[in-house]
Parts: sequence; C-alpha cells; structure tokens
Amino acid sequence: MLNLGQSATPANGGGNIKDATDATFMADVIEASKEAPVIVDFWAPWCGPCKTLGPLLEQAVTATNGKVRMVKVNVDENQMIAGQLRVQSIPTVYAFVDGQPVDGFQGAVSPAEVQDFVKRLADGANADILGEALAQGEQMLEQGAAAEAAQVFAMVLQQDPENAQAFGGMIRAAVIAGDLERAEQMLAQVPEGLADHAAIAAARAALDLARQAEGAGETRELREKLERNPDDHQTRFDLATALLAERDNAGAVDELLELFRRDREWNDGAARAQLLKIFDTLGSKDPVALSGRRRLSSMIFS
Repeated sequence: MLNLGQSATPANGGGNIKDATDATFMADVIEASKEAPVIVDFWAPWCGPCKTLGPLLEQAVTATNGKVRMVKVNVDENQMIAGQLRVQSIPTVYAFVDGQPVDGFQGAVSPAEVQDFVKRLADGANADILGEALAQGEQMLEQGAAAEAAQVFAMVLQQDPENAQAFGGMIRAAVIAGDLERAEQMLAQVPEGLADHAAIAAARAALDLARQAEGAGETRELREKLERNPDDHQTRFDLATALLAERDNAGAVDELLELFRRDREWNDGAARAQLLKIFDTLGSKDPVALSGRRRLSSMIFS
C-alpha cells in the first residue's frame, strides 16, 4: 500500500542533493528522474552567480521532502556531459522527468522564481503519487476490499483535502462495507464546490441504490412472483434492486432493461433513471455499464 505520509526518497538533504560526474550522470539523473523529478545545477567554483543560486535551489529542493531531487555538476571537472547538453554559460539549470529534460533556465534568477520552478516540479510529482494512490484505491473497491480502499482514499485527502475522487471513494467504500450512516455523514462533509463532481455523483448514486436495496425482498420469491405475472413491473423493479443488494450488477441491469423494453414510461421512467444511476456508480470503464449503456441506447433510438 502506498504511504503518502512519506516521500519516495529519504527526506534529508544528503539523500536528495548530491554531486554527479560524467560517469554517474546516467544513474544520478536519467534513471533517478524516473522515480522523482531531478534538478541539475551546472556550476563552477569561479562562478559568482552560481554561489548565490546553488543554495537557493538546495533550500527549495530540501523543502519538498524528497518530491524533487537535485544534482550538482561541476562543469570544470565534467566537461563531457556539459558539452552533450550544450551548456554554454553558467549557471544553467535543467529539470529532468522520466529521463528527459522538461524545463530549465540560464543565469541568476530571483528567489521567488527559484521557488516557483521547484514547486512546479513538486506539484507534478505529487500529482503522480496521488494518481497512483487513487487508482490503487479504485482497484481495491472493485475487489471488495472496502477497509483498505478507505485507508488509501483517506491518505489522499490528507494530501489534497478537496480531491473529489478521494471523497467519492471514501463514500463508496462505506457503502460497500454496509455502513450507510457513515456514507451519509461523509457525503454531507463534501465541500460545496465538489457537490456536482462526477465522482461525488457516483458516490451519491451508490448510496441511493444501497438504501433502496435495504428494503428489497428475496430474489427467489420475487422471481417466482414475476414468473406468475411477467408484466408486474413493480416486482421486476424490486427484483433488480434485490440483485443489486447481492452485487449482481449484470442481473439487475438485465431486469431493468427488460422493464424498459416492456414499458419505458412506467413510473415516470423509473427503469431508465435506475439504469443511469447504476451506470454512474459502476463508472465509464466497467464492462457491465458499457454493455448496458449500448443496449439502452439501442432501445431508445430503435
């Protein structure tokens, strides 16, 4: 499990700031930048501006707690790599991500510009870490590991308190765990500006479906009743709800599509509304949702 409370690299200047040579540049910069952004400071002992810029960069990099690393290259002693990167004046600063230079500048710049330069890299690195964590949390939800997923989403929220996907994941984890009261409490805590976000809408739909499922009957009894009267639309709707309670999403979608086929206007279009709620809950990549949307569209436009 990702630990978002710790940086990917040791949170000390010695671990994140080092000197590199022509021989170590590949490992210290190219390979290392596949784990975290690496700033390369090309300098020389006789360079006056370098003596000012270097400490500013080191201070800003150290403040990122390992989200950004820094490598210093003395151009007098390492002319090969300086030549390959066409360093013609110093100080020259490059930022590497995934083995490629992505940003940089030449000459002395203000402390504010240094801070902005490093912050852009740190924010990008943090976004990658959070994205990986969110994907991990979603995978856990798909596997039914609600408690573990909730921990991951909670850690994301510690780093990004207004992350809509993490809020939605926390709510859906509570729904999967059967703790609907907690899900409602968390939904009430969602910042107003996120209320209409797709992730929050999906979580709200999941909670609504779970509340409906609380009053669902036994699927066996509902199937028997429906066999006696296939046009009993309420029973078919209840059967779909009961199937959702059993996490048989495909079966629920089948019943609702059949209800829509028989009477699309029944109960003010309840079948279509319920289908859309299920699709929102499952997400755009879920195979049941993808198939269900296609089948519903074909019925609507037939």
